[in-house]
Amino acid sequence: MNPARFAPGGEAALLHTQSRQDGMIPVHEGEPTLVAETDETVLEPGMCVGFPAGGDAHHLVNRTWQDVVILEIGDRPAGDSATYPGDDLRAVMGEEGMWQFTNKDGTPYLGSGAAD
Repeated sequence: MNPARFAPGGEAALLHTQSRQDGMIPVHEGEPTLVAETDETVLEPGMCVGFPAGGDAHHLVNRTWQDVVILEIGDRPAGDSATYPGDDLRAVMGEEGMWQFTNKDGTPYLGSGAAD
């Protein structure tokens, strides 16, 4: 479980989908917008959304003027990977339980602002 608070204009994550992890997010405060590949839904406190492994890419954004507080729930299974359709990014869960990030072509991900 990972509690998260994000300010107005913030995002809980990049648009992504995971290969093995099912996820669930209850909303505790604020009204985040769930952005999926095909639609958008405004959520309210008390609502909960679930994401099946291999399902549509999704993320939460805060388009309001108040903070959003959520709880991200998932089990981080070995061999899980995440793909980011709108970004040149891929993540694979390593043996030590840490995410390893690469570009989609497998080269090391240096992130934005990295020197060439």
